[in-house]
Amino acid sequence: MAEYELSTFSKKDIPTEPHSMWRYCSVLPVIDPHHIISLGEGMTPILQLDNLSKSAQLSSLLLKDESYNPTGSFKARGISVAVSKAKEFGIDQLIIPTAGNAGGALAAYCAQAKMKCIVVMPDHTPEVFKNECRYFGAELVLVKGFISDCAKKVSEIKLQRDYFDVSTLKEPYRLEGKKTMGYEIAEQCHWKLPDVIIYPAGGGTGLIGIWKAFQEMTKMGWIQAPLPKMMAVQSENCAPLQASIENPGQWKEKFHPQPSIASGLVVPFPFGLDMMKQVIRESGGEVTTVTEKEIREGIKEVAMKEGILLSPEGSATWKAVAHLTRKKVIQETDSVLLLNTASAYKYPEGFSEI
Repeated sequence: MAEYELSTFSKKDIPTEPHSMWRYCSVLPVIDPHHIISLGEGMTPILQLDNLSKSAQLSSLLLKDESYNPTGSFKARGISVAVSKAKEFGIDQLIIPTAGNAGGALAAYCAQAKMKCIVVMPDHTPEVFKNECRYFGAELVLVKGFISDCAKKVSEIKLQRDYFDVSTLKEPYRLEGKKTMGYEIAEQCHWKLPDVIIYPAGGGTGLIGIWKAFQEMTKMGWIQAPLPKMMAVQSENCAPLQASIENPGQWKEKFHPQPSIASGLVVPFPFGLDMMKQVIRESGGEVTTVTEKEIREGIKEVAMKEGILLSPEGSATWKAVAHLTRKKVIQETDSVLLLNTASAYKYPEGFSEI
């Protein structure tokens, strides 16, 4: 992970411009700002879900809506930093295995940076994600299976062609972009963090990155303990985090992942599994799972009660509230923040099944 000289940066040094995540450039790894490749990512809104908070009997329910990012997902944050740092290093050919959103983001930022890009994606991924990559000029490779199978294909391609792999957490700078969600949450909440954050964890960089941001801000004295409990939610169809906690010794042998309407959660063997578990342990959080039926129901509930159309991954965080409340992990007096990590409009095939 990247580390910084934190003692030299104070809250009053945060510039008002640009109105993007790059206003936190002092805690980001790009040294020369001329290398920054940006499409205006970050500074996504935090919305009050008053109608849902009443039905859930919570004192406060918030939503950080990452669908406002370029290419419609939080992946823009990490990819912006990764591509910027690659440019700074003189790298101009990038490759990525993806479940969907990260591939589209890399294709877009490589187009802006005039870099070559290969995106390796499961063949069952919704067409909108494939077409997005093609429009941005990326070379698209389709693979039967899941993102773990795409990662194997990336390794094969790299033996033949000189491309730099920006896979989740194997490339260290995507995490730095994701952590800006944590900085924004703190600033937008006036430096008083929510009690609970619920995150849809596939590869887990968002969860890990937000926690890294909180650790950095604590060291700088920007925020005070206690920090939020970090809750991870996964689809029952693919829940390696829960499986590894329940059966740490043999979970891989008994684990049989299935596709999900929440394609971003289908990461069968996440590289950052141990780091996610560390965040959950350190924060006093928990892992929960939701069914495909619950995800579909959640999309309709939030749309009808709040006028907000969530991605399937975002819906999973809302349906997790009931599970965690029932187990008394979340109390009525808690302030809870959900993350909607992508735009609902990128999942037309899934929405046709609702």
